[in-house]
Amino acid sequence: MVRRIGLTGGIGSGKSTVSALLVAQGAVLVDTDAIARSIAQAGGIAMPALEAAFGRAVVAPDGGLDRAAMRQFVFADAGAKVRLESILHPLIGAETQRQAAAAGEDAIVVFDVPLLVESGRWRVIVDRVLVIDATEATQLKRVIARSGWMPEAVRAVIAQQAPRRARRAAADAVIFNESLTLEELGTEVQGLWKQWASATTR
Repeated sequence: MVRRIGLTGGIGSGKSTVSALLVAQGAVLVDTDAIARSIAQAGGIAMPALEAAFGRAVVAPDGGLDRAAMRQFVFADAGAKVRLESILHPLIGAETQRQAAAAGEDAIVVFDVPLLVESGRWRVIVDRVLVIDATEATQLKRVIARSGWMPEAVRAVIAQQAPRRARRAAADAVIFNESLTLEELGTEVQGLWKQWASATTR
């Protein structure tokens, strides 16, 4: 049986919807984005190091990370991205391992990892990689609709992520979530779940 599934996709691809559908099938979700948010909220374990590295400019009034300010740092300075990742990634990795271990040996764990392809280390951790794909125009439309971001901000995030072709090349399965209804998407996820839940790992 496939026990470890890596789930990834570009911003606005519908990855979070798919992760919820997989949980409904019985998966245990380890959401690395949620972990990143939790460690950088007010009182989070990453905040002292983030403030030391970037100053008070990245600290929101509530004491958590000011994500808009941090995005400006990262988009303007490649070195800032490296410093940010050097702080966050070890902490995210440790919590990811803890949550996966807590799920138990018999659980099917889905690791929701936006930068799975970019990191290069997940292929040896998971048994299968599922990529949720959509065109850049659709990504743009969805993110603007849900978040109110300006188009240039969305394009900047897309530019920071792996190209669609690189994600697809790394996939064991791709769901092209371009014009699917929620019901159709659910049917695709259910079919893949049945296939992988009964498969032997490589």
